[in-house]
Amino acid sequence: MILRMLTMVGGLSGAVGLSQFPEFSQQYLQRLSGAVDELRIVATGFDISAKAAGLTRDEALAQMQRGTEFQTTLRDNLVNSLVRFDRLSADYDTLSGKTALQRLSQPWRFADVDLARRTWDDYKPAVPVTTDGLICAGIGFLAGWGLISALAALLRRPFRRRA
Repeated sequence: MILRMLTMVGGLSGAVGLSQFPEFSQQYLQRLSGAVDELRIVATGFDISAKAAGLTRDEALAQMQRGTEFQTTLRDNLVNSLVRFDRLSADYDTLSGKTALQRLSQPWRFADVDLARRTWDDYKPAVPVTTDGLICAGIGFLAGWGLISALAALLRRPFRRRA
């Protein structure tokens, strides 16, 4: 009886938690789009400046490394921004236009800790009324129920009687 209750609690917890994914992923995608737009300005501005000096992006970055401490620090910040721009652009291109269920199959595309934290800080849970929300709730229920059942089976294993 207790085991059934625990598995039900696990299932319901999974359902409630995962039912929030469609809306959370939509809000994350909106923030991701804004971050990509802002980083595009930095990348484009740097590329235009490099081209005006007759340099490629890599050549311009290499020249900055040979400069002052300030230039080296600026270069490192630019490199980080350019790498983040490439990564976030790829994530956005992959996630945009996808359904919540398609986004659910690619959790590594939500790996930007800063964006995820800021999205979570502003996120307000809601009752899922969309088909995707209900499907995610079902998946979450099965995952939570299965996890608790598997853990209970592992814990009972040493105490089984042999026939």
